[in-house]
Amino acid sequence: MTREHYIPFNKEFLLERQIASFTKNQNEIDDFKKLFDIIEHYFHYEAFNLNKNLKQNYALFDPDLSKKERKSFIGKSDFSLFKETLLTVLEQGNYRKIDQQTLNEAFKDSDLIGLNLSIDLNAFKDYELYVRGHHKSKEKVKKYFFWKKEIEIEYYDRVLIYLHYNDTNFLKEKKVKVGKMPFEPGSVVLKIFKRVPKNDLETIFPNAIPRMSLKDKMLLWVPGIFGGISLLSAKVIPALINMYDAYETGEAIDLLNSKTSLNQGLIALGILSAYCFRQYNNFVNKKIRYSKLLSDSLYFKNIGNNSGAFYSLLNSSEEEVLKETILAYSFLYKSESPLTAEELDSQIETWFNEELNTDLDFNVKNALSKLKSIGLGIENDGKWSVIDLDKALVTIDELWDNVFEYNVAQKI
Repeated sequence: MTREHYIPFNKEFLLERQIASFTKNQNEIDDFKKLFDIIEHYFHYEAFNLNKNLKQNYALFDPDLSKKERKSFIGKSDFSLFKETLLTVLEQGNYRKIDQQTLNEAFKDSDLIGLNLSIDLNAFKDYELYVRGHHKSKEKVKKYFFWKKEIEIEYYDRVLIYLHYNDTNFLKEKKVKVGKMPFEPGSVVLKIFKRVPKNDLETIFPNAIPRMSLKDKMLLWVPGIFGGISLLSAKVIPALINMYDAYETGEAIDLLNSKTSLNQGLIALGILSAYCFRQYNNFVNKKIRYSKLLSDSLYFKNIGNNSGAFYSLLNSSEEEVLKETILAYSFLYKSESPLTAEELDSQIETWFNEELNTDLDFNVKNALSKLKSIGLGIENDGKWSVIDLDKALVTIDELWDNVFEYNVAQKI
């Protein structure tokens, strides 16, 4: 599995573990909690501003708004600013982009439904998938008849799908069936799902259509065509020719042999037809399973749509930033000497491995950048340290006090 920046533990748990690991002074513990309480409020304020920015610049492309509402944002919504802010939030939330190769493999393979899905990518000007967190789970899938096989499936804990639809003229030019698709041309659709199989990523595309795989087609058509031709040429047609010739010449018809031959052929054709129907019915059952998987995804796995997805993304972003800040400050605070970024990174990753049995790639660059931006981190010749706890409380309190500047003297 890929090592991720995502930290799969909540901020309260990490804070308690850090406090317990290096201090027994109750006053210091209380100050430590106060420090991160104010930091959390400050990060929440930053998230509020990001949300405001996202909503403002997304409104013109939001399919959930009426045309009249969207019109009022012409000249106010900037797509490039929206995309830039969205990518910032995703990066802070430790989401990573799925590369095209992984997506192509998902289009080819399927773990759960065993079905090929056709997606008309002409509908999109741009499409991207971002994921965070992953795990493996054992699942039983049907293979042959009543035999089920247990396989190991890799799941993504969170998946964001970003779809920017083409405009109407382009869609008509590419002969995309606009009337049958529930979307607004030119709009941007955002959806967040949980627990999505890695090899079934294509199922979250809204225009995925089930198609017969090559294996399904071969099992249906090859026995049907060759078996049908063989039975007709060997049994049915000769029997009918013999009966017709006898009728034309007036000879006595050997009904027993002719009927037997004809009946055998028709029975065999019936069995062949039943086999072909069964193969087609297998495909229909796969489509039904896909429909159930889709409905489960929409009902149980979908956790945010369009502007509503911002709240989930921003909450994740805020949490991840705070967790990284807690860890970076704690390890630097208890270190006897300043640390390089690499040394800090190694210490934190080793702690996760040894204490929490978790292998992750700590985002030390973001953590140190955030510490420096709020005035707690100090860099000197490539080595990092943090200010003392009492000074840190004063610094972060001043930072919070200056969030809303209001000069009474200017108003008098």
